[in-house]
Amino acid sequence: MNRPRRLSTTPGTAIALIALFFALGGSAFAVGEKVQGLTAAQPRCAQGAVRGAATVTGNPAQGIANIPDQFTSTPALFARRFNCTGKAVQVRRAEIGIYEIRFVGNAAPSAIASGVGQFSATSETLGPGLFRIRVQDVGRASSADGPFMVTLV
Repeated sequence: MNRPRRLSTTPGTAIALIALFFALGGSAFAVGEKVQGLTAAQPRCAQGAVRGAATVTGNPAQGIANIPDQFTSTPALFARRFNCTGKAVQVRRAEIGIYEIRFVGNAAPSAIASGVGQFSATSETLGPGLFRIRVQDVGRASSADGPFMVTLV
């Protein structure tokens, strides 16, 4: 009959556990405490922060080609959207494969665009918070209607 073995702690294990305790405790202290003005929340629309993001997919029942030619903020056209000002994110279709997206009240100077799936996208700044997005099918050289993502910085 086998008897259960008694676990013994070696000096190396004890030192490792003490080091782990202090490492985790220091991290918890840094996260939980403000140190005399050294850590502070970043303002929502601060320079260098993500100021806005949107994934434009179009209405699932109608497709992305049916986005109207007037700016709209209809929720069904977006998979997700964020504007650091708390105001609307609007999109319109200018022509095949060319969209304009506006982040109302947001003065972000630049945007990064990316296509979704088989599409690629590029962005052009038209004004503060206003961008033109060109979408292309990766296998073709011409513009095509397809979903895209935009991130404002």
